[in-house]
Amino acid sequence: RWHDRLYDALRDMGFTPSKAEADIWYKEVDGLYEYIAVYVDDLAIISRDPQSIADVLEKRHKFKLMGTGNISYHLGMDFFRDEDGTLCVAPKKYVTKMTQNFERIFNHKPKLATSSLEKGDNPELDTSEFLDVEQTQIYMSLIGALQWAVSIGRFDIQTVVMTMSAFRVVPCLGHLERVRRIFGYLVKMDGAVIQMRTEIPEYSNLPDLQYGWSRSVYGDTSEIIPLDAPKPRGKLVRFAHYVDANLMHDVLSGKSVTDILHFANQAPIDWYSKNRATIEPTTYGSEFVAARTCVEHAIDL
Repeated sequence: RWHDRLYDALRDMGFTPSKAEADIWYKEVDGLYEYIAVYVDDLAIISRDPQSIADVLEKRHKFKLMGTGNISYHLGMDFFRDEDGTLCVAPKKYVTKMTQNFERIFNHKPKLATSSLEKGDNPELDTSEFLDVEQTQIYMSLIGALQWAVSIGRFDIQTVVMTMSAFRVVPCLGHLERVRRIFGYLVKMDGAVIQMRTEIPEYSNLPDLQYGWSRSVYGDTSEIIPLDAPKPRGKLVRFAHYVDANLMHDVLSGKSVTDILHFANQAPIDWYSKNRATIEPTTYGSEFVAARTCVEHAIDL
């Protein structure tokens, strides 16, 4: 019912839900798009005059808005500007809350670490004793907190968190110690931030390779383009995609892991880390499958 109510209000204000993400609403105003990003009942408004949108929601549609103003904290993320005025995003308050919860559970602060996992470590080979039911619940809770930290900006721990998540059902004591180390790393590296740099990156030094696509094993195909796509507005955005694969990431199953980082201009906007469902026996095959996943992400973007 809440979503129905908000849907009617935003439609009345001239906003349209995005085809790619139904909770992102947009409206063209003076040659640019205004956006409202919805997460349950939390709204992030992107506009030259966001207060006017908030006023309409409050006065015309009778919503009770709390904490309106320049965005500073949203869904666990801190928003601020650096000395150059660049918008920065970092889950600083969220990491602080995670640390406080850690101290309540273990009665001490996390031991500081300069890496999230020791070099050459293979958690799947751990033979320490299994955790009991209460300790397993603690393990699952810690993993859940770390996963959200990854979602809201700390992609530097995404691979190790993905790795440790695989042991949620039956973790060992050694796995718990590794998760505690991740907390120590987050506290040690609490200065990590994402800069939302909008300058177009310079790629002229990269080789411009030409390929002949006159023949395709897929036959006579054409790209399906939506006829009602929104018209391009605003400044140019150039995407860059970084992808890598780690062959035999899990030495027991032989599975590789794919890691991807997506940039819009000079700002990282999306990240991905996942164990491969298939087993690739060579580095070439592992890299090739990772590249395919990255291309699929690029198409989605």
